[in-house]
Amino acid sequence: MIKRYQNRSIFGLYLNSILPYLLVVLFSLKINAQGSSDAEVKRLQRTIFVFNFAQQVGWQNLQELETFKIGVLGPDRTILDLQAMSQKRKIHGKPVEIVRFQLIKNVKNIQLLYVNNKYNYSINYILNKISDKNILLVSEDYNFNSSMINMVNVEDSFEYEINVTRMEKEGFAIAPSLKRYAVTSSEKWKRLYRKTERSLTQAQQEKKRQDSILRNKEKQIKSQKDKITDQLEKIDDQENEIYTREEQITERNREIENLYTQSEIQQKKYEEKVLIEAELEKNIQEQIAFIKTQEEKIIAGNEEITKRNEFLKQQSKQIKEQEDVLKRQSSEIDTQKKINLLLITLVLIILGASFFIYRGYLTKKRFTKELEKKNQAIYAQSLELETKNKELEQFAYIASHDLQEPLNTISSFIGLIAEDYGDSFDDVGKESLAFIKDASIRMKNLIDALLEYSRLGRSKEYVKVNCNKVIEELKDDLKNVIERTQAKINIKNLPNVNGSEIELRLLFQNLISNGIKFRDQDTIPQIDISSSKVNGFWQFSVKDNGIGIPKEHQERIFAIFQRLHSREQYQGTGIGLAHCKKIVESHGGEIWLESKEGEGSTFYFTIPL
Repeated sequence: MIKRYQNRSIFGLYLNSILPYLLVVLFSLKINAQGSSDAEVKRLQRTIFVFNFAQQVGWQNLQELETFKIGVLGPDRTILDLQAMSQKRKIHGKPVEIVRFQLIKNVKNIQLLYVNNKYNYSINYILNKISDKNILLVSEDYNFNSSMINMVNVEDSFEYEINVTRMEKEGFAIAPSLKRYAVTSSEKWKRLYRKTERSLTQAQQEKKRQDSILRNKEKQIKSQKDKITDQLEKIDDQENEIYTREEQITERNREIENLYTQSEIQQKKYEEKVLIEAELEKNIQEQIAFIKTQEEKIIAGNEEITKRNEFLKQQSKQIKEQEDVLKRQSSEIDTQKKINLLLITLVLIILGASFFIYRGYLTKKRFTKELEKKNQAIYAQSLELETKNKELEQFAYIASHDLQEPLNTISSFIGLIAEDYGDSFDDVGKESLAFIKDASIRMKNLIDALLEYSRLGRSKEYVKVNCNKVIEELKDDLKNVIERTQAKINIKNLPNVNGSEIELRLLFQNLISNGIKFRDQDTIPQIDISSSKVNGFWQFSVKDNGIGIPKEHQERIFAIFQRLHSREQYQGTGIGLAHCKKIVESHGGEIWLESKEGEGSTFYFTIPL
C-alpha cells in the first residue's frame, strides 16, 4: 500500500511538472502552423500569377506546339508548385510541362522562363541569351523595368510591372487586362515601397511581441523547473526516511526470530528434563519395591540405570549438534536477507536512474526541436530583411536617378532666365537667382552622392589589392591639394588585402581628404597610415592632426548627409564617412574612431584576412 501511494504521488508531481511545458509546445505549434499557412498561400499566389501571365500573352508559333513548356532557373523550389499546378490547369488549351535549368546557356525549347533575384542571376545576361528565341521572361524582385514581366513581393501578395517595348520587340502579343493592372510608373513603385516599409515595421513589431511572449514562457518554464527540483528533493528525503524505517523493522524481526528460537529450544530441554525426572522417579519407586521384594534384581536395575544415563549423554550430544546446525542456518538466512535487500536496493537505484535519464533525454529532445524552430524563424526573417534591404537600395537608386531630370530642367531654366531677363531684375532678384542656382548645384551634388552611395557594396568580385600602390596613386591624384597645404602622408608597409580596389581606393581617399580638409588654417596636415593583424583581421589606422571631433558627435558622423560645420567653414556634402562605413561593412569589417577636440582624430577599420 505504501509503495502504491508513493508511485501515485510521484506520477501526480510529474504530471504537474510537465503541464507548463505542454502549454508552451502547443503555443509554439500554433504560431508555426500560422506561419507555415501564410507561406503556402504566398507560394500558391506566385504559381497562379505565372500561369495567368502565360495565359494573357500570345506566342507566334503557339498553334504548332503540342505542349506548353515553362522553365525554372536555379535551385528554386517553385518548380514543385508549378508541377502541381500543371496537373490541374492548361495554358492556351495545351498540357503544361515544367523544366529546370541550372545554367543560363542551357535554356532552350521553352515558352516561358521564371527566375528569382535571390539566386543572383544577371538579368541582362539572361535577356541576351534568350533574345530572338520567343521566350517570355518572368522575374521576381528585380529592378524596375529591367525584365519583361517583373513580380514584386508586397505584404502578403504580389504586384507586377511589364516592359511593353521589350515584349513587343520579341514578338509577343499582350492582353489589355495584363497592362491594366501592371505598375506603370516610378511613382506607383514608390508607393509600393512605402507600403512594404510599413509592412516591415509591423512585422518587426509582431516579432518583438512574439519574442516577449517566448521570454515570459521561458521564465515560467524555469520557475516550474525550480519547483520540480524542490519536489524531487522532498521525494528523495521521504524515500531515505522510508528506507531507514524498513531497516529498523527488519532488525526488530531478526531479534524476535532469535528470541523465539532460543525460547523454543529451552522449552524443549525443559520438557525433556521433566520426562526424565518422571521416569527416574518411577524407576526409583520400582527399584525400592523390587529391593523390598527382590533383592536379586538390584544389580539388573543398576545396569539399566547406567544404560539410560549413556542414552541421556548421547541425546545431549545430539541436542548440541542440532543447536550448532540451527546457528549455521540462522547465519545463512541473515546473509541471504542482506543480499536480497542489497539486490532490491540496486534494482530500485537502476530504475530511478533510468527514469531520470529518459526524462532528461525527452526534455533535451523537446528543447532541441524548439531551438530548431526558432533558428528557422530567424533564418526566414534574415532572408526577408535581406530582400527589404535590396528594395531600399533599389528605391534609393530609382529616386535619385529620377530626380536628375527635374533638377537639370530647373538649372537650365535658371540659366535661361539669368541670360535673357537678368538685366530686368533688381539686386534682390539677381541675388535670389544666384541663391537658387547655388541650391540646385548643391542638390545635384547631393543626388550624385546618393547615387554613388546606393552603388557601393554591390560588387562582390574581390581581388588582391596592394594598399601601398593604392595610396601612392592617391598621392598623384591629390597632388595639387598636398602641394597647396604642404601635407605630409606617412605609410608603414601596408598589406595586400582581398576586396574591391575601387571601393578601397574611395575609402582611403575620403579618410585622407578629411584629414587634410578639417584642420586649422595655420596647421600643416600630417597623416600617418599603418596596419596590424588582430584576431583574423587586418586593422588599419589613419591618424591626422586636425581639429578633432567632439565625443557627443562621434557616432553621428557616420550617418548619411550629417555635417558638423557650415558650408562657409568646410565644403562638402556630408556623405564621405557614410561611404567609408558602407564600404568597410560590405567587406565584412567594422569602422570606428578615437578623437579629442583640438588634438586630431584616428580612424580605425578592419578587413578580414
